[in-house]
Amino acid sequence: MLKVHVAPCLSVNINLHTMILARVVGTVVSTHKTAKIEGIRFLLLEKIDPVSMQGKNDFVVSMDSIGAGIGEIVFYVSGSSARFTETTEGKPADSTIIAIVDKIEKDGIHTYIKNH
Repeated sequence: MLKVHVAPCLSVNINLHTMILARVVGTVVSTHKTAKIEGIRFLLLEKIDPVSMQGKNDFVVSMDSIGAGIGEIVFYVSGSSARFTETTEGKPADSTIIAIVDKIEKDGIHTYIKNH
């Protein structure tokens, strides 16, 4: 069982097929885009292994709905779930960051603690 802590009092057991862990590794800038996505920040994410915390060399561009920063561990959703945030509702989104991760615990062992 993988448990991800996204706030001091909130723990979520996640299904890794619907919410995907990644590290923010960069930004993506587009000066010409449809009006529906004007003002939305795009981040480059690298999927990670939640036990080793190593990158998988598998990247995705994701809309940022929470204000994530470079180097932070996040989880994101894709497909129709990506359009259920205040930032992306009614927008042509296929990947949206929905949380900044504070801790990751696997089988009672912390594999990640933010700012450590």
